[in-house]
Order: sequence, then C-alpha cells, then structure tokens
Amino acid sequence: MSELILKNVSKVYPTGKTAIADFCLQSSGKEFIVIVGPSGCGKTTLLRLIAGLENATKGDIIMDGVKVNKLKPKDRSVTIVFQNYALFPYMTAYDNMAFELKIKGVDKKERDKKVMEAAEILGLKSELKYRPRSLSGGQRQRVALGRAMVVSPKFFLLDEPLSNLDAKLRAEMRSQIIDLYEKLDATFVYVTHDQVEAMTMGTRIAVICDGVMQQIGTPSEIYDHPKNKFVASFIGSPEMNFLYGVLLKEAGGVKLTVCGEKIMLPQEMFDKVDESYLEGKKGIIVGIRPEDVIAFGEGENFHSVQAVVKGADVLGRDLIVYTKVRGASVTIKTTVPVKRGDKLNIAFDKSRMHFFSAVTGMNIMNYDEA
Repeated sequence: MSELILKNVSKVYPTGKTAIADFCLQSSGKEFIVIVGPSGCGKTTLLRLIAGLENATKGDIIMDGVKVNKLKPKDRSVTIVFQNYALFPYMTAYDNMAFELKIKGVDKKERDKKVMEAAEILGLKSELKYRPRSLSGGQRQRVALGRAMVVSPKFFLLDEPLSNLDAKLRAEMRSQIIDLYEKLDATFVYVTHDQVEAMTMGTRIAVICDGVMQQIGTPSEIYDHPKNKFVASFIGSPEMNFLYGVLLKEAGGVKLTVCGEKIMLPQEMFDKVDESYLEGKKGIIVGIRPEDVIAFGEGENFHSVQAVVKGADVLGRDLIVYTKVRGASVTIKTTVPVKRGDKLNIAFDKSRMHFFSAVTGMNIMNYDEA
C-alpha cells in the first residue's frame, strides 16, 4: 500500500511569500502522479514538503494513514531523485547506489543483491565500477534512480530528473522511468515543467500555477476538458488558439459570433451553461486546439473561414501554420504545403470548441467532476 493524502497543505515563508496554497491531493495506491506547471510555481517546494525536507505551514501530509508532518525524511519511506543527480563524485556507481543501504547498516551480501537487481533493471551492470565523471548524463541519471530504488521506498519522488538531458535521451529515459514504475510497488510523484512529459508519463496530472492547484485528472481529462484558460493554454503543443467571442441563444440553437463570423451551435452543447452567458452581452473566450482547425475541412461539424498564411514551421510531413483571420491569430496543424501570403480556407471543428469566461478564465461548460 502507498496511500498519499495532502489536506489543505500550505507553505508560507517568513518573508510572507506563499509558495503553496491549500493544496489537496489523494492517491489511494500505486499511481504515477505528475505535478506540472511553469517555472517558479511551487512544484519543487511541494515535493520537498512531501519528502520532509521542508515543513508545511499548515495542512496535513498523510502516508498510509499516518500523519507525517513531524517525521524526518528518513522515517517517511520516501526517496527523492534530484535534477542534478546529486551523486558523490569520488564514489563508483556501485558505491553511490549502495551508500544509503550502508548507512542504514544493511549487510554487504544484502547490499550486493539489491544493487545488482537495480543495475540489471536499469542496464547498469557494466558501469558499476566507474565514477560519475566517466558516465554519460543518461547513465548518471540511471545511477541516481538506482540509488533510490535499492531502499524499496513506498513513495518515489522525482524533481525534474530529465531536464539536463538532450531531447533524444529524455525520450529514452521517459520510457525507462515508466518501465521502472511498472516494476515497483510504489507511488511516483514526478515534478516537471514539460507538458509532454506530463501527458506521456502520468496516470494523473496535477496542474498548478502560483502554488494553487488548477486541475487534477487523467491526461485525457486535462486535455479534453480543461477547467480554465490557464490549463488549456499550458497543456498542449502548439498552444490552444484563443479568440474573443459572444454567445446568443436563438430559436434552434446558440449563435456564436467570433472573428466576424456567425456560427450556429446546437443548444445541447450549452445545457449546463449559466444562461447569462447566452444573452449576447458577456464576452467569452473561444478556445480551439490547432489540430481541431482543419485546412479545407468541411462537413456538418465544421465552419469554414478564409485565412491568410503568415508563416509555418515544417516538422517533417506535418506543418504548424500561423494564419490571420480578420486580424485574429489562428494556428493550425496540417500536411497541406503552404507559404507565407497564401490564402486558404480553414475550418473550425464546432464539436471541439471550448468556452471560457473572459473575466475569470473559467470554463463555462461546467463539465462534470471526474
């Protein structure tokens, strides 16, 4: 069992700066939870609170039914992997991995067994005799993971462990960490600012901004049903398009006015929406992802408009195309070859639109809680 509960956890520094505010999270067993947000939002502070490296100003941290606020890190059954590896430069990979076991008084035979088991899983058996300076970045990171593995923690905490690696190696290490998670009976809490890591690794994602939880859910819930404009903008690459619009309820549906276009939408899309947003007076922000804007798309779910190409990023067969629609910027993903100055019809997938309050940024669609 590896149950982790955070109840209204806050961290306020003596200067008055609030790093974490009323943070709540509940994991009832083995999970891979990713804490994602921009730099400086409190992700690492949250991890340090769970580890016991810092004390919470208020709130409860509960592990397997035990409140651990006053317990030292060594008594919490946690281990942490840092961004900078934190390896002893004068020790071999083997000695780095065995260090904590040695400190705890584990006999040499048992230490050997645990280190070799971890090295086998991580593909490090031939590197155990080398010191960190002789290892690649990926190998050093695996040694750090191995050092954490050998103590058999219930809670495996990782603080941006891949940020020092190149793109190819990051992709490889993501796969290795997921393999490691599947083999170990532990809850992983993984901190990153990289939303690709969050989407590909997490069983659940917690999005935070300025120390405040914005939304927690599965990757598909976060992506398809963002609770506010911040989550919608932070998750997804390229970023979601945001356009100012107005909604007006009419006979037969709801009329959306956006970019000078009038688009009829089915009433059932707005059954849970506050009626005040459908009176044509409150401004709203229309969000639509680039992959839901189709070059030359047509059909019942699509509304076509003319756009002017302002530029494009070529990614193999795929293009990220930047266009203007009556002065508004709209990004699309396509395989259609285009060049700057081209005019093309693009189509919004009406069924994939999101609607946010222009004042609060909250999603007005009132999706049911997951």
